Amino acid sequence: MSATLLAVQTLNGLQLGILLFLIAAGLTLVFGVMDFINLAHGVQYMLGAYLAVAGYGITGTFWGALLLGLLGALIVGLVLELLVFRHLYDRDHLDQVLATFGIILFLNEAVRAIWGSTPLTLPMPDLLSGSFELMDGLRYPVYRIALIAAGLLVAAVLYVLVTHTRAGMLVRAGATNAPMVAALGVDIRRLFMLVFGFGTMLAGFAGILAAPILVVEPGMGDNLLILAFVVIVIGGIGSIRGAFIAALIVGLVDTLGRGFATDIARLVMSPSAANGVGPAIASMLIYVLMAAVLFFRPTGLFPARGG
Repeated sequence: MSATLLAVQTLNGLQLGILLFLIAAGLTLVFGVMDFINLAHGVQYMLGAYLAVAGYGITGTFWGALLLGLLGALIVGLVLELLVFRHLYDRDHLDQVLATFGIILFLNEAVRAIWGSTPLTLPMPDLLSGSFELMDGLRYPVYRIALIAAGLLVAAVLYVLVTHTRAGMLVRAGATNAPMVAALGVDIRRLFMLVFGFGTMLAGFAGILAAPILVVEPGMGDNLLILAFVVIVIGGIGSIRGAFIAALIVGLVDTLGRGFATDIARLVMSPSAANGVGPAIASMLIYVLMAAVLFFRPTGLFPARGG
């Protein structure tokens, strides 16, 4: 295990954590404020990537693709909220799970019908192409560093919005006691719509950032949705701070586990056995972590105040 490999895997873990945070932030707000289980949230991540690819075809620039992708993700999210999701808020969780799972199937097939099943890519901007030397023997892509920085900037802005603005106060109050907020004269439906739209735009932003370094294909958000649910359970439902810290922890644990679990297993068993046991252990680490957190703190590390 070299210091260079450890540094690369750590940066990769931070990158995954940032993407998870952008997805989980909207998901935890929707779940915390609305008590609404939206399995289709991962589809917004996929749509952000596809809409950015389409935007690049129109504008020919990454920045134009970013703008059109964000706008398109927001519009699609608001349309889905208006036509489908708002009719599910008062239904039980099983109905929400079944309905949003149907949305996943529908949108995955719609994407396949429009763009085909062939994986697509979004060219990264020339400004962020190339790599630079972080330490002796370690060159890391500029775009991946910019992705981490963009995620940290979004986290800071989101923190200010949630903790220091009136809209953020209403969101936090809604996450604690939505009926009381409605009783005080706040249009709770409008609040729900704004939270939902903002959450889908964050997920779409994550998809746009990932598009230049990952393949854009149908179903690309399904696996990340599972990790996002792990993040909000560990961090605490309705907590932005919890989602941020938990996303970084999950990203690092998952990436470092997959990178070094086999090497660590070889210290106590034969290489052939370690080759089989290491990947199996690595794939379970985040779920073991979640179980441990729930055992000691059933409401998560940083539950929403009053939750």
